[in-house]
Amino acid sequence: MTFDRSIKIAPSILAADFANFGAECAAAEAEGADWIHVDVMDGHFVPNISFGPSTCAAIRPHIKGVMDVHLMIAPVDPYIDAFADAGADILTAHIEAGPHIHRTVQAIRGADVKAGVALNPGTPASAVEDLLDSIDLICVMTVNPGFGGQKFIDLTAKIRALRKMIGDRPVHIEIDGGVDATTAPLVAKAGADVLVAGSAVFRGGSVTNPAPYGENIRAIRAAAMGTYA
Repeated sequence: MTFDRSIKIAPSILAADFANFGAECAAAEAEGADWIHVDVMDGHFVPNISFGPSTCAAIRPHIKGVMDVHLMIAPVDPYIDAFADAGADILTAHIEAGPHIHRTVQAIRGADVKAGVALNPGTPASAVEDLLDSIDLICVMTVNPGFGGQKFIDLTAKIRALRKMIGDRPVHIEIDGGVDATTAPLVAKAGADVLVAGSAVFRGGSVTNPAPYGENIRAIRAAAMGTYA
């Protein structure tokens, strides 16, 4: 992975056809997705259960680019090596998931994977200030984690604060939750460069009719870049 601040669209496979994950990932990439986002949920840290390392390992051969794995689990540390071995390029852990986020970040980096930290809507930007020289990505949750399809929470002030804190450090700001062509310009203008979108990408298409994925991705990207400098 090379760092740049261009807008990147990362479809979340939580909104894809669960029976065709490999084909869905390949179709999304073919239609213009920059990254593939995998939401891992444990039914404990968040009120839903989704995927584990075996799913990541199964879809990895179908993903040519970045596999961005968002760990909505607690504890995190015992599972880092398994997800790294499954082919994750980025592992993002929630700052709220345990008492030692710096140790978790060290463990992710020790597994030779890019390290991300996620912030729930109620967690302030200042919570990551002492981690900025140790991480590669900050994921700002603009919904309460656990389910797809929720309404966007406007946290543009938090995004602007993070962008100011980051300065010239090579740290991505990722937005996860309620991203579509309407909300993308808000978060891009505030400083985000990675936009996770689930239903807004996969709506209207299928592995046998992937053209709508491309239309949706282009619409989100165009909307974001319209105000992104």
